[in-house]
Amino acid sequence: MHLGRYDRYILSQLLVLFGFFSFVLVSVYWVNRAVDLFDSLLADGQNVVVFLEFTALALPQIMLLVLPVASFVATIYIFNRMISESELVVLQTAGLSALRLLRPVAIFGVILCALIAVLANALVPAARSQLNERSLEVQEDLTGRFLRAGQFIHPTSGLTVYIREITELGEFRDVFLQDRSNRDTEVTYVAGRALLVRSEDGPRLVMFDGMAQTLQTDGDRLAVVEFSDFTYDIGGLIGDTSLRRRDLAELSTVALLTADMETAERLELSLARMRFEGHDRLARALFVIFPPIIAAATLMLGTFSRFGVWPQILGAVFLVIPLQMIWNVSETIAVRDVSLQYVAYAQPLAAAVMAAVMCWMAMRRRHRPRRVLVGRGIPA
Repeated sequence: MHLGRYDRYILSQLLVLFGFFSFVLVSVYWVNRAVDLFDSLLADGQNVVVFLEFTALALPQIMLLVLPVASFVATIYIFNRMISESELVVLQTAGLSALRLLRPVAIFGVILCALIAVLANALVPAARSQLNERSLEVQEDLTGRFLRAGQFIHPTSGLTVYIREITELGEFRDVFLQDRSNRDTEVTYVAGRALLVRSEDGPRLVMFDGMAQTLQTDGDRLAVVEFSDFTYDIGGLIGDTSLRRRDLAELSTVALLTADMETAERLELSLARMRFEGHDRLARALFVIFPPIIAAATLMLGTFSRFGVWPQILGAVFLVIPLQMIWNVSETIAVRDVSLQYVAYAQPLAAAVMAAVMCWMAMRRRHRPRRVLVGRGIPA
């Protein structure tokens, strides 16, 4: 398609403003997400590098949510400026039809469609899979989450750990461990040094030159045993991580669309939700084509005014709100019955119809004949 000077001008303006608003909105969402990650990761003893890695892996999902909003806001901003500076009036006077004026917006929507398709079907599942894998590794990192020098740590209910020093070689000095997981028995271990050892059955804490005090809480009986070496199984603290449940968001789109009942049962997921998720990724990419067109066509219904085109701007916003409601209803219906999986396309279909109606109204207003005052020859 040959792009004229007007197309290149509007398209460049849309892309620049879209990039700016995307950066602002992604930054806001990213900061909110980063605050939660910062508290949880640093509380588990992780360093800043892990924090930055987790926040980077969360960016594709944030972008998937934010980019459609940024495109809508950028379109409203551009056409509002064109109306306020009378650029749109000049272009209409030069003979450009409503469809011609909206062509760069449609091209912008197609570019956005391709971007959202890549995010929803490739980047987001890959990032989610990597995020889940790294989360599992962080949970298994007992040195950072469970063993910290000079602090009393409560990694799980009924367990208290204190280590005076952790050497560069990973040896623990002066270890205190109190196990109150059994309501009837309280066991306290004290050791001069200890090591964290990996085994096939999970991590184990091997303590040397210490003693174990067992207190029977029901009879107040205390038993003391000295040992030269003792192995304490701490694998139960992190659970069985050999098998990890697959998250719906990390599955590929092809796997979701071709899933059968056997696959859903093996993954312990709902087949109806899997199918809806697969179609929703495709429908999400199609949907983003139309909100910019709706916004531009709605603003074209207004005229230059010293008070602006705020009624048209509010109208464009209110037109988009029902589209989100349609998605909510579609999800509720589709996840109940796998045969209703194609309801996922109700939102982009409704958006296409709405965009067509607004374009028709913009064209009709453009071609509406002007009234002439009888006997005066003055346009009304």
